[in-house]
Amino acid sequence: MDLSKITESFTESVIREMTRIAHQHPRSINLAQGFPDFPAPESIKNAAINAIKDDINQYSITWGALSLRKAIVDKISKYNKIKFVDPNKNITVTCGSTEAMISAMKAIINPGDEIIIFEPFYENYGPDCLLSGAKPRYIQLQAPSWSLEPEGLKMLFNKKTKAIIINTPNNPTGKVYNQEELKLIADLCLDYNAIAITDEIYEHILYDNKKHISIASLSGMQDNSITINSISKTYSLTGWRVGWAIACERITNEIKKVHDFLTVGAPAPLQEAGAFALSLEDEYYQSLKDFYQKARDILFNALKNTNLRPIKPKGAYYMMTNCKEYMKRQDLKTSMDLAIHLVKDIGIVTVPGSSFYANPQDGQFQTRFCFCKKEETLQAAARKLEKIGY
Repeated sequence: MDLSKITESFTESVIREMTRIAHQHPRSINLAQGFPDFPAPESIKNAAINAIKDDINQYSITWGALSLRKAIVDKISKYNKIKFVDPNKNITVTCGSTEAMISAMKAIINPGDEIIIFEPFYENYGPDCLLSGAKPRYIQLQAPSWSLEPEGLKMLFNKKTKAIIINTPNNPTGKVYNQEELKLIADLCLDYNAIAITDEIYEHILYDNKKHISIASLSGMQDNSITINSISKTYSLTGWRVGWAIACERITNEIKKVHDFLTVGAPAPLQEAGAFALSLEDEYYQSLKDFYQKARDILFNALKNTNLRPIKPKGAYYMMTNCKEYMKRQDLKTSMDLAIHLVKDIGIVTVPGSSFYANPQDGQFQTRFCFCKKEETLQAAARKLEKIGY
């Protein structure tokens, strides 16, 4: 009996596989999967507890509790400068940004459509394209600055282009797209009537005075954008699975239908706590930046003294490294060989760079570290990295 040809074309998540490998080596430090090893804010946890005690435990409205949708509108009008959003017409609350992404794709894709994806990419994007019925088209960002090549991007756009995915700040590179780059993408979307799907879950994790810009805030992009976000990263709540998609009413109506039949709804009490989280004052977000800036610098300083050449990120909490010299010295052939070596011999769990490219060879000399960890965890990792020299 034949099973799905689509699912046969991709593997399970390599990122989650590396966490399973970490469990097999209990003395290792997991710098692979992007979940914090420190508590979420007490006030947000208490908001969830109170919602449960108040018996907010049944289905919410399928596309999200009104309290959360209103909180999203307040937040994005101030921080993201997106002004067109109505809580009843433009927001779908989902089970995390992961569901928001596949729901958005399923809502807009027809057979033969193409979606443009920048490499290196978060590994869900390619399989999501295939599951939605689209053909992914890839274009590489150029290391070490992860710059966008305008002419190459212009050549990819054509009459079959339905969407382009932008993840800013970016996982795995830490790239933060600037105004000029987003304007280029927006203009191409408008020229070809394509949709910019932006994954913005790291929007508050920024360094070196970088600013987050939502493409939906640019002129003309109201009807040609889908903005995806969640509470997972900003509030250290990766297990709560509360996210959302923001789009014009026509697109939102279709996303709501897909979401309804995929998951029915996100957890009701956690939506109430999410609404509370979005109301936190500016001091919280500044402390978040300060915490991650320190974490980034600890890891970067540890790696720069090794042959795992780090590329300093401008946002998010991941760091890509160029490991070519080290791999040659250790006679390691692939990035997975390197990842296994780092677990077994160094005690550090990373994600092989091959998992972030359509052609695994393009990432064979890279590996990704995450630094959403306590200072003591990162200091312990730094001591392990001392085993690696020039």
